[in-house]
Amino acid sequence: MDWTGCKQVERVEGRCSGRPTVVGTRIFPETIVGDYDLGSPVEEIQENYPTLSLDTITGLIEFAHTRQRSAA
Repeated sequence: MDWTGCKQVERVEGRCSGRPTVVGTRIFPETIVGDYDLGSPVEEIQENYPTLSLDTITGLIEFAHTRQRSAA
């Protein structure tokens, strides 16, 4: 997925081979969205990734789902 334009995601050369990560972390945004798509509630995802706020998690999910809809 192209995360360009998502304010919660950055690419940093040398971090995770330059793959997109959640800002300030080494967490892949696809992991968060994938967990949600597999049925994990947002609160459970936040328990599993306590450094991420609920706003960040919901922002990632909304961005990904908007992109998927527009690509269809």
